[in-house]
Amino acid sequence: MSAADSTPLRKVHFIGICGTAMGALAAALTDRGVTVTGSDENVYPPMSTFLQDKGVEIIRGYSPSNIPADADFVVVGNAMKRGNPEVEAVLNRKLLYYSLPEALKFFFLRGRHNLVVTGTHGKTTTTSLLAWIFESAGLEPSWLVGGIPENLGRGCRLGDSRHFILEGDEYDTAFFDKRSKFVHYLPELVIVNNVEFDHADIFRDLEDVLTSFRRLLQIVPDEGMVLLNGDDPNCRELARNCPAPVLEVGFSPDAGHRIRDVQLGTNSSSFVIFGEKFELPMIGEFNVRNAAMAVSAAHFYGVPPDAMRHALKTFAGIRRRQEVRGEAGGVTVIDDFGHHPTAIAQTLAAMRVKYPAAKLWAVFEPRSNTTRRAVFQDVLPKAFSGADGVFLAKVARIEQLPENERLNPEKVADDLRRAGKEARYEPDVAAIVEGVAKSASPGDVVIVFSNGGFENIHARLLEALGARS
Repeated sequence: MSAADSTPLRKVHFIGICGTAMGALAAALTDRGVTVTGSDENVYPPMSTFLQDKGVEIIRGYSPSNIPADADFVVVGNAMKRGNPEVEAVLNRKLLYYSLPEALKFFFLRGRHNLVVTGTHGKTTTTSLLAWIFESAGLEPSWLVGGIPENLGRGCRLGDSRHFILEGDEYDTAFFDKRSKFVHYLPELVIVNNVEFDHADIFRDLEDVLTSFRRLLQIVPDEGMVLLNGDDPNCRELARNCPAPVLEVGFSPDAGHRIRDVQLGTNSSSFVIFGEKFELPMIGEFNVRNAAMAVSAAHFYGVPPDAMRHALKTFAGIRRRQEVRGEAGGVTVIDDFGHHPTAIAQTLAAMRVKYPAAKLWAVFEPRSNTTRRAVFQDVLPKAFSGADGVFLAKVARIEQLPENERLNPEKVADDLRRAGKEARYEPDVAAIVEGVAKSASPGDVVIVFSNGGFENIHARLLEALGARS
């Protein structure tokens, strides 16, 4: 049912259905009996297989004929632009259309207690942890996550609970709405994990990013709560003039919820916060921070500590976040969504703890709208300092960028070699697969960093490693 007017939804079309949040909402609508159609150019797992398992037919490519004449409305993905055949058809045919955040706001978020998880890093993990805590506590929350949590089995559920837990992205909403997505989510509680410069295609600088977060905090009610990373100066800056109550979470002695007694193991971590000890089967200090934010949010809503403990102990992770894809020829291949330099560095540090005796190989595809640009030209070599060897792929969609704005992966490889690292730039994925198969030895670990399909490189690596004599 539509929360907006109680009219049953019958048919919805998604333009750009394979985006993580788009696909999650499409699947959730299917579960509610809505007929969903969708189109996309970039169709690859896990979202493509997830939607197909739900019975959603994905149409490859865009055409006006893809849009059903009797669709109640059309959801336009934020990657869609004027000139897209379906976008033009929607406008010419005067169809009702929404951005994804607008559709959520108008039909599902009004009247709910909405918990919005934001930040440059850790959004998906923190949102998944928080949703799993509420689910384990029997609160049956609705959720929207930009990934597929193993415990939850899907990225979105639209239930009747008063709690809705959302991953809040600072990226812009749509070609017709350049505000950040998260300002649509009617937040009661906001988590800000951290703030760094990212999304160079839409933000001018760090101050521009901070302005967007300030706008979000301005709409948190005075009966709500803002949880900030107390160790991040950019987050502390956001606390100034915030009209809602603010609680800092972090290692700092003056943090309201101080993280104490951290133990980092090869397969798990533990910490103490607000007098309670928690353990989780995840590695790395950054995941301790993510979990601390999640339990602090749950604490605000009165979730019992024992329910939180059980949820954290049984958390099974998220696909494409430090996900082991397999082992072949004695080499472990790991898939990670990391693309920002900070996320890459944190993941490599965690892998070093998990595999202390292994040689770590990093394979990186510059694919995000920021890493395709020269913004991080001098930072990326430092991000890979935790790897023993690095393979850099070609910049995705490089022809869309002016030459003076493009990342130079060959220079990144040169800088790494000058720092004593084994590093190679290979513009062809087949050459990367061949190079890794020749270089990696039994006991080594290969971590693939990409926020795209990367030409099915994980399966190709495992096949090549397994075929070695």
